[in-house]
Amino acid sequence: MNINIKNIISQGENEHIEFKENFNNDTIVALCAFANTKGGKVYVGISDKGKIKGIDIKPETIPISINEVKNKTYPNIIPDAELIEIEDKTILVFTIKEFPIKPVAIKGKYYKRIKNSNHQLNLQQIADMHLKTFNTSWDSYTTNNYALENISSEKINSFIEKNNKLNDFKIEDAPFHVLKKYELIKNEQITNACYLLFAKNDIFSATIELGRFSDPISIKDGLTVCSDLFTQVDDVLNFIKKHINKEYIISGNPEREERWQYPISAIREIVVNMIVHRDYTHHGASSIKIYNDKIEFYNAGKLPNSITIEKLLIGDYVSEIRNIKIAGMFKQLKLIEKYGSGFSRIIKAFEIYNIKTPIFENFQSGFKVVVFANKTNVPVNVPVNVPVNVPVNVPVNERQEKIISTIKNNNNITISQLATTYKVNEKTIKRDIKKLTELKQIKRIGSDKTGHWVIVNKKQ
Repeated sequence: MNINIKNIISQGENEHIEFKENFNNDTIVALCAFANTKGGKVYVGISDKGKIKGIDIKPETIPISINEVKNKTYPNIIPDAELIEIEDKTILVFTIKEFPIKPVAIKGKYYKRIKNSNHQLNLQQIADMHLKTFNTSWDSYTTNNYALENISSEKINSFIEKNNKLNDFKIEDAPFHVLKKYELIKNEQITNACYLLFAKNDIFSATIELGRFSDPISIKDGLTVCSDLFTQVDDVLNFIKKHINKEYIISGNPEREERWQYPISAIREIVVNMIVHRDYTHHGASSIKIYNDKIEFYNAGKLPNSITIEKLLIGDYVSEIRNIKIAGMFKQLKLIEKYGSGFSRIIKAFEIYNIKTPIFENFQSGFKVVVFANKTNVPVNVPVNVPVNVPVNVPVNERQEKIISTIKNNNNITISQLATTYKVNEKTIKRDIKKLTELKQIKRIGSDKTGHWVIVNKKQ
C-alpha cells in the first residue's frame, strides 16, 4: 500500500488526484469538482508539492468531516474515507465517484475538474451540465415568454405536408396535436423549440446577419434573417447563391450542367449545422460574410469539450446535439441525414470539387467555418529559364494541403499526431514537412519539443 501511495505522490496532482495539507473548504471544493467530472481522491495530509506532512486524527475526525461535506454540498454527497499510515504519519483519503445528478455545489458555487485544478463554472456551463444530466437540452424546456397564440398553424401544416411527402409514415393529426406528439408542447405550454420552429412572427433571438463584402470593411449587399428555423435554411441559401458565381458546363448531355463556385451540398450542410447547433441562449447574431474568394460562417456556441478540431477533421468523435428537439424535427424533414456525419460530408464535397479543405475553429464564444473558392491544383507548366531566386509554384498533394489546414488550427501539433491523424508513418509526414518547408509554405519556430509551426504562405 505504502509503495502505491508513494507512487501516486511522486506523480503529483492530476484530473483524479488532489493533495491538501488540512481538511477545509478547499477539500470540499475538490470533492465537488470530482463529483461533477469523473470522480477522484483527495489526500489530506500531503502538501500540493507532494510533501508528506500527516494530520492529527481523533475518533470523531472522520464522521465530522464526512458530515461537513454532506451539509455543505447540494445535492448532498457523501465520500468514502480511509486512513493510511506512511512514514509514521497518518493520511486521510476521501474518495468520491462521479455523481449521477449534476452539478453538485458547495455553498451555491459549482466546480469541475480540468487536469490538475478545480475551475468554477459560469451560468452557461452550469445549465449545460444540468441538461446533460437529464439527457435533455435547452430547447426541450417550456418558455413563459410565448404561448400557443404565438404559433402559426399554417407553418405546422407545412411541416406535416413536407413530412408526408418525404416519409412513409404519414401524419394525420390536427396541427396542435402534432406538437404534443413531438413533445413540443408540455402541460399546455410551448417549448423553446416549438417557438423557434413555428413562430408566427420574426424571432429576434435567432437572427442571422448576412453580407456580401468587396473587402473586409466594404459591404455591397446585406440581409437580416430572423424567420423561423425551417425558413432560415432557404433564406440563407438563396442569399448565398445570389452572391456566388455559377458556370455552365457543356457536355454531351441534352441539358447544361451547372457548377457553382462552391459545392452547394456542403454549403447547405454548413448552414443547417449552424441553425441546428446554435446556442440560442447566447446574445448576439450569427453571421455569414461572403467575399470574392471565401465565405466566413460564424455561429454562437463552441464545440463541446470532448470534440477537438483534430478529431473533427478525421471524423473521430461522437456527436453531441445541443438542441435535441430542433435536430429531431430537422431530421424528420431529411434536412439532417445522419447525426455526426455532417463534417465528413463537407470535407469530402470540397475534395471532390478540387477545393482546399475548409478551416474549422473555435472562435471567441462560438464556432467559425471558412470556405475558400480557389482550387488546390496548381499549374505545373513553368518556363524552363527561371531565375534561381524566383519561387516556382510547385504543387503539393492532397495530404500536404490537409497538413497545412491542420497546422492552421493547431500550430503545436506534433509529427506523431499528424501521422496518427492521416494514418501514415512518421517518415511520410517528415517528408511532407520537408517539402512544405522547402516550398516556404511552413516553418518551425523553436525546438521539436517546445516550438511551434508558422504558416508562411498566407494564401494556402
